[in-house]
Amino acid sequence: MSILKDLLLQLSLIIVPVGIFQAYLLGHIRIKKHTNLFLAVLWGSSVLLCMSFPVSYGNGMYLDFRIVPLLIGTLYCGQRTGIFLAFLVGLYRLYLGMNPGFYNSLLAIICGFSVILYFQKTFAAASKSKRMKLAVILSSYYCIVGASLAGILRGVTTQSITIQIIHFGCAAGLTWLITALNENMAEIHTMRTELQNAERLRIIGNLTGVFAHEIRNPLQVTRGFLQLLNKTDLPDKEKRYIKLSIEELDHANHIIHDFLNMGKPTLDCSEDIDVGNQLGRAVNLIQNYALSKNVIIQTSIDGGCSIYGNAQKMEQFLINIMKNAIESMPSGGMMWVTCSSVDDSKVEIRVKDQGNGMSKQEVEQLGSPYYSLKESGTGLGMMVSFQIIRSFGGKLHVISEQNVGTEIIARIPKS
Repeated sequence: MSILKDLLLQLSLIIVPVGIFQAYLLGHIRIKKHTNLFLAVLWGSSVLLCMSFPVSYGNGMYLDFRIVPLLIGTLYCGQRTGIFLAFLVGLYRLYLGMNPGFYNSLLAIICGFSVILYFQKTFAAASKSKRMKLAVILSSYYCIVGASLAGILRGVTTQSITIQIIHFGCAAGLTWLITALNENMAEIHTMRTELQNAERLRIIGNLTGVFAHEIRNPLQVTRGFLQLLNKTDLPDKEKRYIKLSIEELDHANHIIHDFLNMGKPTLDCSEDIDVGNQLGRAVNLIQNYALSKNVIIQTSIDGGCSIYGNAQKMEQFLINIMKNAIESMPSGGMMWVTCSSVDDSKVEIRVKDQGNGMSKQEVEQLGSPYYSLKESGTGLGMMVSFQIIRSFGGKLHVISEQNVGTEIIARIPKS
């Protein structure tokens, strides 16, 4: 009965932080600054509490479920948080005493937790089903390593084997359950955001056709008269003002053009598309623009990358993504463009640059209406890009780090 109480206490020490984390995922808890610190403290407190109230099963032997918050915190919050949590475990275990349990914990971190750190980026880029499988595998691996080390350092008894089996099953089950809940909550948050954006886009679409042409006509007339004035014999200062006025009118016209493209219904011209050919063509089209910005493009295109959809939309997506990558490197650099098959069921397009990069908050805002990191951007380009990939039944992922670069990954089902 005492062991059962200790197990239930361990569960409660994990469930409470999990509930807070899921409230954070859904946006009910809004933290504008020091987000990573908040999450590190949240999972760190769970780890410390689990270690402070372990399950005792005789002869001075203890175990706890620290692996669950340690694993979830590392996989969802990044390697830095994971290293902090592992350091916290080692430091607290040292505080509790230099006994076999300390050496067991230290060796488990070295042999088991290092593997979790290695697979963290794989987890971050994986799909929902793969995330759940990977989390359970890593949790099971850590438990097996810990149980093996405990057997070597303290010996093996029938009771210890039974407790370790229970610990293994509970840890793997808890990890699966928490990962599934986190993924479902993240999906709900994404769907809610998309519904809000869809409503705003519907309103914009209804207004676009009404106002865009009426605004464009007087702009074109004004631009024509300014061009005529620019040809007359005027002082250089006044001609400079006219040139600036024409540039601003062109910028306004570009914004209206984006609105028209967004609100205009597209014809169903779907067909089989060789993505490799489309990508090569897009690279040729943008090559001169890249050279003018001192950007070198490297391509790697595999054969057999065929999808079903609108070829014009695919070209628009490729040009937009590559143009953004080039413009993110004002001092020049390298851009890598690849196209390959994944799992014989999907085509993967990658565009990687050495640009300014983005913060995590900026990446989360990508695809929202009017959101742009460029001074002259309309905020509609990336939104349209996300819509194009969704129209192909695919998903668009953005991996970015400030002052390092950005990688755009589009995965689209094969035709």
